[in-house]
Amino acid sequence: MQKSNFLFRVWYYFRIGYGTYLTFVLGIVTTLVTVYYLAINNIPFLQSVFPAFWIFSVISLIVGIPSAVILGWFHVKGSAIFKSEQDITMEANPYNYKIPPGFWQEAFAPLYLELLKGMAKMLDKQNLLTNEEQEQIKQLEKKLETLIQGGYVGTPKTKADLQ
Repeated sequence: MQKSNFLFRVWYYFRIGYGTYLTFVLGIVTTLVTVYYLAINNIPFLQSVFPAFWIFSVISLIVGIPSAVILGWFHVKGSAIFKSEQDITMEANPYNYKIPPGFWQEAFAPLYLELLKGMAKMLDKQNLLTNEEQEQIKQLEKKLETLIQGGYVGTPKTKADLQ
């Protein structure tokens, strides 16, 4: 593994761990503490409703967790936002334009290529292919060979990983 690749992997793991786990907990605690001690403590009416920090925290979590679930559901199921995010991810992901290393590249793609070649031979012997169909098969063979060799088929929207 190259040194730069290792550093990018460490950076990725750091972002996932920090962004998903550490800031999640710290964000909730910080929000609760800040709202309670800067807002509720200074407003007598709210202080009478939430006389202790733990009461405010429990009520906030009872209201906040279902609210977050509803907002998350709406984000994924009820709006075009999630679809747009997925479209961008699909367009930018280089693995949607190449075969992932491993069994796909080592076994399945070569199998598909051999099956395609075998079918083409059988159909050609029986004169069942038009010139256009023969050309389509040749193009598919070229694409499969490119993918097996680690190349790209198509053009990702981002070319950062194309080398």
